[in-house]
Amino acid sequence: MDRLEAMAMLLATIETGSFSAAGRMMNVPVATLTRKVTDLEEQLGTRLLMRTTRKLSLTDAGLAYAVTARQILDLVSEQEREVTGEFTAPRGELAITTPVRLGRLYVLPEIMNFLALFPEIDVKLTQSDRNVDLVDTHVDVAVRIGRLPDSNMIATRIGAFRTVVCASPALLRERGVPRTPAELARLPCVMYNGPMLSPDWTFRYPDTGLLVTVPISPRLQVSSADSAVDAAVRGFGFTQLLHYHVAEAIDAGELEIILDAFEVDPVPIQLVHVFRSVMPLKLRRFLDFVTPRLRESFSRFTKSA
Repeated sequence: MDRLEAMAMLLATIETGSFSAAGRMMNVPVATLTRKVTDLEEQLGTRLLMRTTRKLSLTDAGLAYAVTARQILDLVSEQEREVTGEFTAPRGELAITTPVRLGRLYVLPEIMNFLALFPEIDVKLTQSDRNVDLVDTHVDVAVRIGRLPDSNMIATRIGAFRTVVCASPALLRERGVPRTPAELARLPCVMYNGPMLSPDWTFRYPDTGLLVTVPISPRLQVSSADSAVDAAVRGFGFTQLLHYHVAEAIDAGELEIILDAFEVDPVPIQLVHVFRSVMPLKLRRFLDFVTPRLRESFSRFTKSA
């Protein structure tokens, strides 16, 4: 039996949650995959998976084996890349993940510039506003917005975004410009309920430095920053977003930033990748290329003194 193949099939089954889904992912008949996993269990002399009609779950032995199997497969994959020259020449596929709007406006253009210089590198770009696990999804580098939890990830800061409150000029003429954050509690608001911002509207009072959360009763709640921008432009309410979300609308005169004296600390933007004892050259070249360019692009969002 091909032990490495059986390990890969076991891990695919765990990751997808079923033999059928793993078979589809690996393009292998379900019967073949099931037999390989069963043969692996027989060879090891222990059960790795608990099978019920509703779900699969790992036994204690299966959990320990899966962790080791992942390490072995990652090591084999790294050695194969080294043999084929991935560590000595910039080639191969580079997996990147970014937030949706940030990726479209800023990261994708630089990726295309990068690809023009490195014809032997391919890029798989995943755009999602939710953070993915870089190890489980085999992502080489991620653009992350927000403070990172303690981990073994390597992070390079490339900028910071202000958290701003804005409204349309028409709404400001109709309802007036709030002088303090507390006034927002009685004004129509559009709330973005997304992964990059807290639903709590928090402000820092400049005279005391105290952080204050204002209770907002939103007229409209949306899960997309773009939708919040659209609603604010149409005058449905005040909204709080990251500066880059509203930059185009502000430049076009469709929105105006208010209460900027009460802004909290900017939210960091970072390039994040898993620590490796030897970094593939494709990743090193990409980081060297994109880091100064994104820093330059994001410098416009640094608030002037």
